[in-house]
Amino acid sequence: MTGNTRVPPTEITGLYGAVLKKFSKRMFGGVPESLGVMWHSKPVLKASLGLGRKSAKWNACDKDLKSYAHMAVASLIGCSFCLDLGYFQAHNEGLDLAKAREVPRWRESEVFTPLERDVLEYAEAMTHTPPTVTDELAARLLDRLGAPAMVELTTWIAMANQFARGNVALGIEAEGLAASCGLAPLPQPSGVASRT
Repeated sequence: MTGNTRVPPTEITGLYGAVLKKFSKRMFGGVPESLGVMWHSKPVLKASLGLGRKSAKWNACDKDLKSYAHMAVASLIGCSFCLDLGYFQAHNEGLDLAKAREVPRWRESEVFTPLERDVLEYAEAMTHTPPTVTDELAARLLDRLGAPAMVELTTWIAMANQFARGNVALGIEAEGLAASCGLAPLPQPSGVASRT
């Protein structure tokens, strides 16, 4: 636990709390501090978890592409919790860990395909304020992914922005999930100072 949250975690209680803690311990080996922060507003927590569960069932866009896009958003925003969780999930879901580790420095890395590079660029372009998505980039992705996957990817990136920005604003930071799998620390994004 980081102990640096801007809203102090509260005790997770009740039947729903017991189920949530049991699920968290099974999935992560412990209860993330972020759940205690979000427990202050159970309707928000339930909506966030519900959205996460429902969006995990989307299958028009490749799971790896969505994972890389989410980590690119987290890296650009500086959400260490999202990167920690993304790397943990990449390990547990059998994704390419060499690529997952390279997402924060994807521009310099040689491990990504042209399509993956376009997805990472799209994720970053959507994350800029204001967004900097170009017609050319969108057209390339639409041509290679098709409309259903393009809409899914775009919504996935928008949700990643929502969660990452909320975590950073609340001071929710990495909790060592990736380290619990014995994975090496994530590299820093090129040209971006650490925010933790």
